[in-house]
Amino acid sequence: MLFSEILGQEHIKNHLTQSVDNGRIPHAQLFVGPEGSGTLPMALAYAQYILCSNINGENNSGNESCNLKFKNFSHPDLHFAFPVTTSDKAKSHPVSSNYLEEWRQLLNEQPYGNLFDWYKLLGVDNKQGQIGVDEALNIVKSLTLKSYEGGYKVMLIWMAEKMNIASANKLLKLIEEPPNNTVFLLIAEDEEQIINTIRSRCQVLHFPPLAEDVIKESLIKKYGLEASVATKIAHQSNGNYNKACDLVYQDTEDSQFEEWFIFWIRSAFKAKGNKAAILDLISWSEDIAKTGRETQKQFLHFCLDFFRQALLLNYNATDLVFFEPKTEKFKLENFAPYVHGNNVLEISDELQDAIYHIERNGNSKIILTDLSIKLTRLLHKKAN
Repeated sequence: MLFSEILGQEHIKNHLTQSVDNGRIPHAQLFVGPEGSGTLPMALAYAQYILCSNINGENNSGNESCNLKFKNFSHPDLHFAFPVTTSDKAKSHPVSSNYLEEWRQLLNEQPYGNLFDWYKLLGVDNKQGQIGVDEALNIVKSLTLKSYEGGYKVMLIWMAEKMNIASANKLLKLIEEPPNNTVFLLIAEDEEQIINTIRSRCQVLHFPPLAEDVIKESLIKKYGLEASVATKIAHQSNGNYNKACDLVYQDTEDSQFEEWFIFWIRSAFKAKGNKAAILDLISWSEDIAKTGRETQKQFLHFCLDFFRQALLLNYNATDLVFFEPKTEKFKLENFAPYVHGNNVLEISDELQDAIYHIERNGNSKIILTDLSIKLTRLLHKKAN
């Protein structure tokens, strides 16, 4: 992957290439950034820069055959670890090596993709993946071998926050004192979910969301969009290039999520003293509970964003509002007054609690029904 193919983040590109040019490569680095900010493409370009002895800030000036291997992400000294789960391909003890074909497909088609895209590609969005202890043993084993081309070895761990405690503990010593010429690149969206002992052993690089202009220019160049359309999509994407691409294809799950959310909100408003609406909420909870846990978590994160946007609009921070609901007869400005300082923290806490319990395999139907009843009470709460 060429650095020139990565959107924005120029200061990070310069920092990484200069560290290699000056022979000061940290042995363990943690790239932290929100979805669609380019952490994974940047890590791939950086790994290529290290392994192929490239110079002058780009990946086309060093070892030509090495650079060619990176086009298919098949360099023997580049190792991958990422969240996996059981499937028809790996019925027990799944590890990343079982899914390298699908992984390379994701890197080619959606390098800015998220965990939900990855599970969808594997056809396991009803399960939750993790980086488990079997993966940790594989990492230890692969890094004890000599490098194939006699130079560096790079271990790229994507969504490192999905590493469980047993796996993290297995890797602690290796990350602290790796073999010579071994580089760990950990990539995460939520730094807080990574245990402190791992974080403290890494040099952390924070990636900001992408600027609207950067996304707009890329959409015009890649998809041939008109400037006005690209500007609108760039604004709606909120710095997330993955979401911007979904909006171009109209393939974003947000359309379905918006439909669920608005039905939920309308039923919650009607439910005060109305038994029929309570039954609607229970029925809604049952329907959402039939989807996969990853879908449920993704939807609840969407709800958090929706409430946040309504709050911003309510307090006239219109420059920060990027949501544009497409549902007929639903206007964000009409909904916004019901989200205020007297209920938004409780709403946020309830949603995050629901995400926590779903992640830990609680009964989704009970969790969502309980959340719906609480939401009914909170939406009717008066602003001070």
